[in-house]
This record gives sequence, C-alpha cells and structure tokens, in this order.
Amino acid sequence: MARPATTLPHPLVAGATCVDLSVLVPVYNEQETLPELERRLEGVLDGLGLDCEVIAVNDGSADGTLALLRAWSGRDPRVRVIDFSRNFGHQAALYAALCRARGRAVVLMDGDLQDPPEVIPHMVERWREGHEVVYAVRRKRKEGLLKRVAYAAFYRLLQRIAYLKIPLDSGGFSLLDHRVAAVLKGMPERNKFLRGLRTWAGFRQTSLLYERDARYAGHTKYGLSKLFRLALDGIVSYSYVPLRVSYAFGLVVSGMSFILAVVYLFQKLFSAKYVPQGFTTLAILILFLGGVQLLTVGLLGEYVGRIYDEVKRRPDFVERELIGFDGAGRR
Repeated sequence: MARPATTLPHPLVAGATCVDLSVLVPVYNEQETLPELERRLEGVLDGLGLDCEVIAVNDGSADGTLALLRAWSGRDPRVRVIDFSRNFGHQAALYAALCRARGRAVVLMDGDLQDPPEVIPHMVERWREGHEVVYAVRRKRKEGLLKRVAYAAFYRLLQRIAYLKIPLDSGGFSLLDHRVAAVLKGMPERNKFLRGLRTWAGFRQTSLLYERDARYAGHTKYGLSKLFRLALDGIVSYSYVPLRVSYAFGLVVSGMSFILAVVYLFQKLFSAKYVPQGFTTLAILILFLGGVQLLTVGLLGEYVGRIYDEVKRRPDFVERELIGFDGAGRR
C-alpha cells in the first residue's frame, strides 16, 4: 500500500521535531573523502524535496575528519555531528546516530562512498510504495579478489547456519521506516550486528540491487581482522550451529573411542592378532583430540565472552561532543 512520507507523525527521539529523512553516516579517518561525500549527498538530498537531516559520527578519527565535519555542519544546518571520545567501531557509530535520528525514515550508509548516495532516491521511492525496510543488495563489488571471496564465503555460510535467513550480499546500506528503527534502537544487546537485527525485526522488506563502488580515496579502514570479527559477531549472534557441531563431534569421537576400546579388548583377550601399541599412533590421537578440545573451548569462550560483555552493561559508546544539535556541547 503506497503512502506519502508525511503520514508518519512520530520521530525517533521523544520530544524532537521530526523530519522526513535521516541519513546516518559513520566516518573514520575520511578527510580525503568528506568533500566529495558532502557534494554528492547534498545534491541528492536537495533533489528529494524532503525535510532531511544528516547525522555524521566521527568514530575517533586521528586526521582532520572532525574539523571538516564541523565546517560542513556550519555551512549546512541539516548536518549534525556526533564526536566519539575514541574509536568504538562501525556498528556502535551507526547505533549512536540511530539513537539521535528524528526521521520518519532512516538511511544507513558508509562514509567512504562505496555506498553511492545516488541510490537513496530509489530507496525512498520503495519506502513510499509501502515497504518498511529497503536493503541494498550488491550486484557487483569493486574490491580486491581476496575481500570479494571472503564476503561471498561469509554470507553463504551465514545463510546456511543462521536461524535467520539474512539476505545474501546485503550489507548495512539500507532504509528503515521509523517503526523499524525504533525496534533496533530498543535492542539491549551490546554486540550489535545491525543487518541481522534488521532481518530479525521483520516488517515489510524488499531488496534493491546496486553496484558497490570502490573507495573514492584513501585505503580501507575495515581490514580483514575487523571483517573477521564482524563475521564472528554475525555467526555467534545468529547461529547455535558451532556449539551443536562441537557437541555432535564430541559424541562421534567418544563413540568411536568406545568401539575401538571394545575391539582392542576383545583382541587382547580372545585373539592372537596384534594390538597396535605404537607411540606415533598414540601421539597423533592425543594431538588431534587436544586440538578439538581447544577449538571447542574457544567456541565456548566466544559465547561466554559475549555474555560477560552483556552483564557488565557498559555503554556502547561515549559521546565527547555534539555539533549542530539543539543545546549541543561537550558531554
């Protein structure tokens, strides 16, 4: 059912004046990209004919990113800036912006221009048609072979083992209706995998194909180690398969060991056949089972570590300064 953007009365922030669209952009050491991001994003928003805001989150940048964001906010009253006290990570930055958003719809995008701002009008069109989640699906990635293979493997593995069917090749680039955004904002867990939470929330969802660009400038701030951590967050948060595989493998190994012990005992008592007694065989078995045990303990540690993080109840982020917000200042 189609609807105009003006029929949704409630902003995400209680008591705040609502706008039609909030664009949330986390940035980390992006001083080379920000001028082009400003030019392209402002051009897109000007063409929408909607009341918009941009919430940029400086995630502990060490270059001139904050100064450029401050200047951008001074030139354009639609731009608001959250400055973190240190680097808290991409997901925390998106969540901080989500908590401050006032839009009837919210767009989540990266600040390196790999998510083209020119896709936003197509997302808004789908939203006006009645969809409450519009997630962008990468038709093609302009990245290195190793990273493309890693992403493809992760999404397909997650698709197979997760209890939620997270759409293949869909990243964080998406538009959320304010109802969906409010659900995500209320999620209590600390280790947030937002694209998984987006799927968990449900509502009327649709995909939008696009071609993911290469970085406009500089080098990626999301190396393989951070990608691995994000993948691990996704798997541990949305799948019990690693625990169940460890349990099943333990049962299989225990069963095989019991059968082997019975066979050897039978041969020892009732047969003249040779019973293997070699040190090499024993060493291989001990090392193999030791490796399996360490792997299982490591998997358990990942789950227990996340429980420990939740129990501590530390905040996801610390805001050092707010720029362009009503009553903004140091915190």
